[in-house]
Amino acid sequence: MSTNSDIDALIRRLDTADAMPGAADLRARSYELLQPISDALVVDVGCGAGRAVVELTERGAKAVGLDASERMVAVARRRWPGVDVRLADAYELPFGDGELAGYRADKVYHELDDPDRAAAEARRVLAPGGRVVLIGQDWDAFIIDSADPVLTRTIVQARSATIPAPRVARRYRNLLLDAGFADVTVEVRTAVFTGTAMLPMLDGLAQAAKATGAIAGERADAWIAEQTERARADRMLLAVPMFVAAARRP
Repeated sequence: MSTNSDIDALIRRLDTADAMPGAADLRARSYELLQPISDALVVDVGCGAGRAVVELTERGAKAVGLDASERMVAVARRRWPGVDVRLADAYELPFGDGELAGYRADKVYHELDDPDRAAAEARRVLAPGGRVVLIGQDWDAFIIDSADPVLTRTIVQARSATIPAPRVARRYRNLLLDAGFADVTVEVRTAVFTGTAMLPMLDGLAQAAKATGAIAGERADAWIAEQTERARADRMLLAVPMFVAAARRP
């Protein structure tokens, strides 16, 4: 079970990601694909600290944020007073059949042990013509420049193996088709990072690989040292493909 310190660390990572170049454009693209109309009821599942709920509300939607973490819900309510954020998970949404016009989930499905069940629940709560948008990274497809590409691949795969559904983003299209959605589209936008801001993520990859026993501690330390030096010398490169899928409930 995640502790408050774990959640606080996750919030910091999400805040960092939200501030990266291109992040605002990616969120805006997800809102365009959602096609919210004025006063339409839409949900942001796994809303985290609530930024997307606010931005959807500013676009005229009647937006509700849901998160399975009490800590996340508390932070969102504190940051954005008056915004509708509730405690709920992706498998049991607090809405009736066909009640929603839109459903959005950003960087959520890879954390689920049963993404198909969540997609079926999305279809249940959407009205005919309602839109679903899924955004997320493929954890097995991180591209990192390194003097030791074999070790780097081992680290990426080891971290990927600790995630419930690390490759679900590449499966978004089939996931939505299997759930009965129509007009499914998929876009991929690659986020490229070259500075020190993403060093905590790279450190996390190596630490996870060490914790699983995939690599020895000294190899993890050496890899982190290399990436740190690369970042400080403006020679680091991390590329993360972000999948954006959208569909309509028939």
